[in-house]
Amino acid sequence: MEYKFTEANFENEVLNSDIPVLVDFYADWCGPCKMMMPVVEKLAETYDGKIKVGKINSDENSALAAKYNIMSIPSFLVIKNGEVVNSATGAMPAEALAKMLDEAL
Repeated sequence: MEYKFTEANFENEVLNSDIPVLVDFYADWCGPCKMMMPVVEKLAETYDGKIKVGKINSDENSALAAKYNIMSIPSFLVIKNGEVVNSATGAMPAEALAKMLDEAL
């Protein structure tokens, strides 16, 4: 299951999550973000129950994008126990993103 994160639910869904969370900062106009959509959706299925996978629109949630210093998108953060434990920017192979998730387990 893929989640949709917002400034309203971020603390509860991400920072207070009892399992690690992959946060995908994206925008609707972003070409590389669109390329990564099927990859992120597949990871959401693969890691269901072990890692919470979700997206956050950086245009609609600019305060969170600023808080996490998101300068370019797509940007991926792995958050565990409320702390960023890994991050990456830009389109990448599914294996590279999966490796980040495996390290958080």
